[in-house]
Amino acid sequence: MPQVRIIAKNFMDMVASLPAMKLDSLYQNAYICEAILRSLPPLAKKYVVQILFFDGPVSGKLLEQWVLDDGVTKHRVAIDRLIQLRIFIEVTDKKRESSYKLNQTFQANLQKHLTNGGVLPRETMAATVKLPSSEDLDTYALEQWECFLLLLISSGQAEKPTSLSSSMMKIFQRGLLSQRDRDAPRLTEGGFQFLLMDTNAQLWYIIREYISNSEERGTDPADLISFLLELSFHVTGEAYNINTLTEIQRNTIKDLAELGLVKLQQGRKESWFIPTKLATNLSVSLTDSSSRKQGYVVVETNFRLYAYSTSKLHCEILRLFSKIEYQLPKPYSWGNNKRKFVFSF
Repeated sequence: MPQVRIIAKNFMDMVASLPAMKLDSLYQNAYICEAILRSLPPLAKKYVVQILFFDGPVSGKLLEQWVLDDGVTKHRVAIDRLIQLRIFIEVTDKKRESSYKLNQTFQANLQKHLTNGGVLPRETMAATVKLPSSEDLDTYALEQWECFLLLLISSGQAEKPTSLSSSMMKIFQRGLLSQRDRDAPRLTEGGFQFLLMDTNAQLWYIIREYISNSEERGTDPADLISFLLELSFHVTGEAYNINTLTEIQRNTIKDLAELGLVKLQQGRKESWFIPTKLATNLSVSLTDSSSRKQGYVVVETNFRLYAYSTSKLHCEILRLFSKIEYQLPKPYSWGNNKRKFVFSF
């Protein structure tokens, strides 16, 4: 992925930026504590688990003895992360030697959660609800996400009509689209850079912007982060009753459906949402969830491009940087029934 100026922070960066009081409030939810624990660097997880049932502070020198000489850098990174998230509270004595104790709220709830287990954020609906297959759900999520990005490139390129909520439009207006001409907004430099990110980084950017303007919608960012992290503990492909959500959470679910994080379905009497993999991976860091994907573009030394894809989004992104010469129909002899595009600079 090319170097870009847009930085897509993950959830833990956003959590760490919250005021101390809101962080302590988040830690009253056991699932938030578990999500935070999952996100920590391996060495930081080790420290938390080993002193989870300690009542008092632990000397910094003692923690240093738990790592080898070549692990000093990782040790410092782990300690810094734990302090940023207020999981570790640093205490300095008269000799200016540091000790660390666990955040009491975080410690108490994580102890109960690991010892006694916990109740799921919400129960799934009855088995009588017709659920889509995992393949259909993955296809739905991909189509929603690509339709969302096609609207960014050009509202006329979407394959099906989609009306974005005001919350999603504000995300576009913040650095991705130029608003000089309201009738024909254009991609900004940041918008071009956004399109060159991988899907996971794009998602984090959108979620970060969605949270950052939540106060304008009358929503506490801490409450929104809490709900999104809870959503990552739901089971992919299972149905959850929308009536179990608050009004703010229902509005959030509708916005997330536009991104393909959840699928909304309506029955005769009840309605429900079905999380996709995009939603259940929300608490995973960018490093953990990113993977190397097989490319679909071949570039020759004469600057001709050959793209093998059935995605209209791929074609439109390439069209922004090159000129399409011809497009072949989808032949059944090629793998995965992919269509061939030929571009030139």
